Amino acid sequence: MAHNTHSNTHSPEITFHHDHADEATFRARVKKTTILLSVITIIELGIGLLLYTLHKGAEPNPFLVLLFKGVVCILTLAKAFYIVSVFMHLGDEIRNMIMTIIMPLLLFVWFIAAFLWDGNSYRSLRNRYDKRYQETTQHHEVHNTDTTHTGLQ
Repeated sequence: MAHNTHSNTHSPEITFHHDHADEATFRARVKKTTILLSVITIIELGIGLLLYTLHKGAEPNPFLVLLFKGVVCILTLAKAFYIVSVFMHLGDEIRNMIMTIIMPLLLFVWFIAAFLWDGNSYRSLRNRYDKRYQETTQHHEVHNTDTTHTGLQ
């Protein structure tokens, strides 16, 4: 198989081919990844089923529900990190390449969370009525109750 070795002197491109060392190592890595992602998914589903059964009964403990939801979010992020690391081969890349992809993603997630938090705060403050800021109008006594105009006299 002939490789095209065309070189551009103005902007040389460096590419890394992700060749697998041997078939056994590749299969072992795929099997490990599949098992790990499956276990995390089963744990997430178990927590979801537990939350479903908690909501069917009496009023669930809000802290416990929030804790379970936080654990599911952390497990989901772990799965996403592992998928990006293994299947997109970013685990083999240099640190600067990883930071180029991960930092904007983290900033985007922070951006969404900040706007959701701010919107919820606005909604809460808008729906709550504070009596201290109520404008008062002074009621004046009306001297003439006749409001008809008689025209020019």
